[in-house]
Amino acid sequence: MADLQEVSVTLPSDPASVPTARRYVCAQLAEWGLPADAPAVDAVRLIVSELATNAVLHTSGQSPTFTVDVQLERAEELRIGVTDSHPRWPQRLPAAVQQDNGRGMVIIRHLAAESGGKLHVTPTDDGGKTVWIMIPWAVPVR
Repeated sequence: MADLQEVSVTLPSDPASVPTARRYVCAQLAEWGLPADAPAVDAVRLIVSELATNAVLHTSGQSPTFTVDVQLERAEELRIGVTDSHPRWPQRLPAAVQQDNGRGMVIIRHLAAESGGKLHVTPTDDGGKTVWIMIPWAVPVR
């Protein structure tokens, strides 16, 4: 097996792209050997949904597309990144009781930590950013 396996897909910044991103990532993980009923699948599915939704909703039309990168390094660490070209980085907002949104990053950080992983944000060359989630991979790779 290669030290690094990676795939990516670029989608329009449209709400209809969120389930497409989720299906794409889950199909790739299944191809790499993660059983559909593995506990990590639900966490990854929610993480991808939140990251893709943020890329669609919070870029104010300044990012016509977003890219989802999926990387598996040495069958030890899974990295999922969602890149958009909007310059504003995610904000951790207080979760007020009346608030209907703004909790996505809190959820993502919690799911990452619960899986033994972490989240970080990196700048892109075009002034945008990639939000990365890294979690341990404990599945033999096919």
